[in-house]
Amino acid sequence: MAHDHHEHLGTQVTSPGVRSHASRRSGISEFLHLDDNKDALLGFWDNFNRKGKRKIGVLESLKAIALSSWLNILIVILPVAWVAHWRQEEGEWGHTTVFILSLLAIIPLEHLFDFGGDQMAYYLGKDIGDLLVVTLNNAVEATLGIILLLKCELVLLKSTIVGVVILHLLLVPGTAFVVGGSRIIQQDLHPHITQLNHSMLTVGVLSLLLPVAFFTALNTSFSVGGATEAATVVSDQIRGKILQFSHGLAILLLIVYICSRIYLHNPPGDDNALELHLAPNAPEAFRHEAEKLKREDPEVNQWVCIIMLAICLALMATTAEWLVESIEPVREEGKISEIWFGLILLPLLSYAGDGLVAIVYFIRRTLRHFFREPTPPPTLAQAEAIDLSIQFVLFWMPLFVLIAWWSGRPLTLLFDLFEVSLLVGSCFLVNYVTADAKTNWAEGSALVIFYIMIALVAWFYEGQPEVRAMSDCESVATALAAIAGGGDSGGVHSG
Repeated sequence: MAHDHHEHLGTQVTSPGVRSHASRRSGISEFLHLDDNKDALLGFWDNFNRKGKRKIGVLESLKAIALSSWLNILIVILPVAWVAHWRQEEGEWGHTTVFILSLLAIIPLEHLFDFGGDQMAYYLGKDIGDLLVVTLNNAVEATLGIILLLKCELVLLKSTIVGVVILHLLLVPGTAFVVGGSRIIQQDLHPHITQLNHSMLTVGVLSLLLPVAFFTALNTSFSVGGATEAATVVSDQIRGKILQFSHGLAILLLIVYICSRIYLHNPPGDDNALELHLAPNAPEAFRHEAEKLKREDPEVNQWVCIIMLAICLALMATTAEWLVESIEPVREEGKISEIWFGLILLPLLSYAGDGLVAIVYFIRRTLRHFFREPTPPPTLAQAEAIDLSIQFVLFWMPLFVLIAWWSGRPLTLLFDLFEVSLLVGSCFLVNYVTADAKTNWAEGSALVIFYIMIALVAWFYEGQPEVRAMSDCESVATALAAIAGGGDSGGVHSG
């Protein structure tokens, strides 16, 4: 029997329990898709270096960057804003002047992030390029968030996080739907990506309901022997517990975001080698956009683009720090509540450049339609802003919590109940509007008007004093003493 078992070694026939070394290596390689990964990596590198395609020169790249938008004219404000900051320290310039100049100086930098991300998509491919574009579009808000965190302005940071998310859920896509759908009955969204966005957005928003529900459930009164007593929940002990599960929630949110990016990069199935944008059921406009990156040439050299983005990031970070330093005096001079400042004013900073471009584009296209040969209306709805919201709530917000954990700052995921309600309402409206993967200008106007409603109501809102106390950087006891001494929750500062 042993002889019969080994007589066919030439054909590598073995028992079920024994496998040859070569067969084992083959099985492992097949399981890990090593050959496919190697080919994909080589293909990525060839595409990044534009192997066999025309190379873009340095001078050509610099010219394209300079002429990318008329907003680049505002770059001359950057040195003026720096001078204003230095002169303000000497008492020659006011905080309001520094704030306005810094605000205007960041607008062209934010546009260059958009332009650079679009150009890098030619070298990185559609899926990685989209991720880079979204990340660069969030660069201004993320930098502002990190600066606010390091300065321990936790109340303002939380309001800004909510403000950025609802801005990119309502105002930005709403404006894009109005402008893009003004001449066509409806525009298309990618059905698979839209369904995934609904799930990711809902998970991120509902994660903020958990700390609020926990805190609200504890913050109740109860009766003992006919006497009503209040549970003391605004304390360092309770905040310590909220901090602990906030760190856990932050890690879990990051895992959710990473899983969503892996799915978009390599969806499962027989055709997973194809990009999701080229799937058979994708709208024709998406297929055309993905093929455009492979067919057309970029305007900027990849290395020039990387250097440009690094320089813009450094300039923006410095200017944003001076902007944050002037926030408190400007807010007090204008008698603007901290909630409204974070919810509305600071997030609008990131939309100023795109808003101007959208308005000018809408006017120019309308005039061309009436007085010149009309251009065909776009069928693809611009909904990238929803991706910005998802990244901010699933990646940047938990990252802020982890940075605060590392740096010893008590940033929790316990947000103001009013702010969480705004997020839930915005999430519901956006998911409802995009449920059929189609949109039109009327739905876009509904998003914009709801954002205006939020801004109107938020103007009169002062915030929850107990949540403000739980965000104090020293201790909750110190915050409560400040409230008791001042008799006003506005007297408590998170920094």
